[in-house]
Amino acid sequence: MNRAELSEVYRAYIDCLNAQDWPKLEQFVHDDVHYNDRLVGLSGYRTMLERDFSEIPDLHFDIQRLVSDPPCIASRLGFDCMPKGTFLGLPVNGKKISFTENVFYEFRGDRIGRVWSIIDKAAIEAQI
Repeated sequence: MNRAELSEVYRAYIDCLNAQDWPKLEQFVHDDVHYNDRLVGLSGYRTMLERDFSEIPDLHFDIQRLVSDPPCIASRLGFDCMPKGTFLGLPVNGKKISFTENVFYEFRGDRIGRVWSIIDKAAIEAQI
């Protein structure tokens, strides 16, 4: 895939997440996907995302920056949301917070094979 095609696939993946269209996730993620250097597989990846949406009912992935360099994508995602209870070990308890995530994806073909994610926890700590 070229840069434009890879970016288009990634945007469709983010749309899939925001729609919580879990059956469609397999179109974007390999069965043996790794997350932060740990093999989680498609089912583990889906479980992680479903848990995120359960803990953060108003979760919405907003692409703020996107760099496509096939076979990789680098993205800065923005979030404005109200997690229930504890989030990343922090007592958020329904308070509205804003934070970003820097995430890097390595594609194999047209699907995600590896994901590396860093969430700006310091920004959350400053708000609670």
